Formats: sequence, C-alpha cells, structure tokens
Amino acid sequence: MSIMQVHDLKKSFTKGPNTIPVLKGINMEVHEGEFLSIIGQSGSGKSTLLHVMGLLTHPDEGEILYGGERIDNQSERRRDYLRNHDISMIFQFYHLLPELDIVENVLTPLMISEGYWKFRFNAKEHRERAKELLDRVGLAHRLKHRPNELSGGEMQRTAIARALINSPKILLADEPTGNLDRSTEGGIIDLLRGLNEKEKLTIVLVTHNPSIAAGADRTVSLVDGVIE
Repeated sequence: MSIMQVHDLKKSFTKGPNTIPVLKGINMEVHEGEFLSIIGQSGSGKSTLLHVMGLLTHPDEGEILYGGERIDNQSERRRDYLRNHDISMIFQFYHLLPELDIVENVLTPLMISEGYWKFRFNAKEHRERAKELLDRVGLAHRLKHRPNELSGGEMQRTAIARALINSPKILLADEPTGNLDRSTEGGIIDLLRGLNEKEKLTIVLVTHNPSIAAGADRTVSLVDGVIE
C-alpha cells in the first residue's frame, strides 16, 4: 500500500543568470512500512528530492501525495503541521541546539507544535517520553550532556530520537551517516533498520554509498535528476 506518491516532480535553482535543473521529472512511490533507499552520486539531486518530500521547499512542477492527499500545495500552516506530526527528517549535520542538553533537544519539536503553556502542562510526561527514546537509541547514560560533549554517532542518535518524539508516520533520512566513521555508520543503519522492522516505521534514506543502500528493502537510483 502506497503512503506517499511523487508525480512528475521538477525543481530548478537559479545561480546568477543561469537556471540549473536538479529534479527533471521524478515519479516514485513509497510503500507503507518499507525501508526505501535512494542512491545517487553527489549533485544528483538526492537531498533536494528529500527536502521537497519533507515539505521544506516547494517543487516548481509536479505534486506530492501523502495518504491520498496532495500536500505540496498546502498552506504553510498545514505544511508545518505535517512536518511536526507525520513526516519527520534527520540530517547529515544533526542541527542540535548547543545550549540545550540532549533531552531538551529531543523535546524541541513538541515545544514548537504545542506552544509554551500546553507544553508546560505536559512537561513531565514529555520528558519521560524523551528519556525513553534516548534509552532506545542507546543514550540513557548521556541525558545531562550537551551536543559538544557527544561523539558524532551520539549526536546522530540524539537527532533520531528527536525525529521520533512526535511519532511520525514517515522518517526521511538525508545522508545520516555522511559524517561518521564506518563502525559508527553501521550502528546508525542498524538502529534505523530496527525501527523499521519492529515499529513498521516507513523510512526513506538517501545515500551515495551502495553498502548502505543494500540494507534497505528496496533501492532506486537517482541519475541526472530522474529515477532509473
């Protein structure tokens, strides 16, 4: 069963007087509960595709359907809601807030989605959920640490816990092991694989690494802006 569909998606960027086409008509389906990898060389448009699917940027043409609903042309309020509740994302560079400990970093999506007073009312319950998620990603011993006290792998695990705090239906992973050494890389992929198998979380991962892509249920190739 399809959870997300991408139809004839096109996206270009302007650099000086030049228009550079990046996505040139992407057609793709994401099946509910699958682990899908999108493999492609640097500059092939992988991250751009994921950012459009994650509603972080608008396509120039085409459409994205989620659960049968077109979402790329929704209002900013609706797009924000979907990003906070249904479609979550992890990035290569973690994007953790240095002044917060890792529990507080994990809680930031809830702070944003609920607002100050509702979040404060539910703060105890929310902190317990954040701690449970950090325990699941192997960081129960790091709860009072800030990002600058963590390794790269620990920061990425924190980012994964943060992405799960609102119980999303789809997790988009943008080169999540790109800054990690090979042994740490394997641990992150095993963690994502476990989330997919045990919780049926739908995961879409982009990578340039064939060995990482091989761990997915299905792999598609992005070459020169189109899916092959």
